[in-house]
Amino acid sequence: MFAANRNLLYVVIARFVSRLGGSAVWFIGTMGVAAYVFEATPRQLAIMSAINGVAAIVGSLTAGVLIDRFGPRKVMIGAEIGSIPPVLWMMVAPTLPLFVLGSAGFSLFGIPTWTAGASFAPYIVEGRKQLERANAYIEGGSAVGFVLGPAVGALVASLVSQRSVFWVMIIASVVAAAAAWRTRIDETPHEHVRGGAWRDFRDGLNLAYTTRSLRYFITMGTAVWFGFGAFQALESLFYRDVVGVGVEWLGWMNTAFGIGLVSGAALLPRLPAKVVSARGLAFFTMLAGLGTVLYVGSTDLRLIALGAAVWGSFLGALEPLLRTLIHLDSPHEFVGRIVGTMQWHRSAGELVPLAFVPALAVSIGIQETLIGGGVLVALAAIAG
Repeated sequence: MFAANRNLLYVVIARFVSRLGGSAVWFIGTMGVAAYVFEATPRQLAIMSAINGVAAIVGSLTAGVLIDRFGPRKVMIGAEIGSIPPVLWMMVAPTLPLFVLGSAGFSLFGIPTWTAGASFAPYIVEGRKQLERANAYIEGGSAVGFVLGPAVGALVASLVSQRSVFWVMIIASVVAAAAAWRTRIDETPHEHVRGGAWRDFRDGLNLAYTTRSLRYFITMGTAVWFGFGAFQALESLFYRDVVGVGVEWLGWMNTAFGIGLVSGAALLPRLPAKVVSARGLAFFTMLAGLGTVLYVGSTDLRLIALGAAVWGSFLGALEPLLRTLIHLDSPHEFVGRIVGTMQWHRSAGELVPLAFVPALAVSIGIQETLIGGGVLVALAAIAG
């Protein structure tokens, strides 16, 4: 497929490299430095995650409008380059509040790279099966980056220093921007209707919320991310306080999770066509919820690694499936805004639990809170 579509190859490379740098920075750099260097409490991590979530929402909604106006290529290039200054700042920030300021900037520019990557498929292929395959390849490349990113981050933290991990993202951003620049797609600017960008933004939200199928897909995605919101504040503390291991294990275990993502993305195109449906989405959402229990249900590192891989495989199939369903039901000129709406729901779904997760962690425990989030996802899927 790459031989026939070089654009797809460049997009996969861009997402692979960007996700590698992003996951190294997020787990070992952003959350790792906050938990292990600044010794942040659950409440402080929740506040930090909330600020990052608000920045991500702004970034995803803005990116959606820009993608539909100028195309995903330009947005990806701009966002990759724009993410470098806040990463440089996090490398030297002397206090936790100033470090959080940098992480918010990283979220503001980092999420649009994801939104642009998730919007590329309809620009480079046509047809249901081709969209499914392209999304699987793009998600697969992203997942491979997720496999290597935490491992690279853990290795750099062990051999050099924890803050040296941020150089991985800087290099990755430059390479990803160069790969995106090599793509060739139709970038004819789409004129704003009367009312300009604000009208474009409102029209995108209106279509997403009034189209029954799109509303269902976004709702199911929101349920997944709501259930996993606790991980933003508690995953690093799960390894620090419950399992009792160093920050590098956060990287190694997320590498196991990433291996699962790759296998899940590779599996999706080989499943029966009827899986690419609303029922198939609900089924994989239920599995994703149950996979959480496998991941954090034990303090044995061997079982955690196995659970991470299984959970990752469920999410690896879920992500491209959700994206394909949204692409199929979205008018081409609205793809960026619909994907942006999906992405801001992702950020909001992760954001809302932060209001009560720290209190739950204190009252019932970190591990129990994480398990409860997964159970909620499974119940939401069954209801859906």
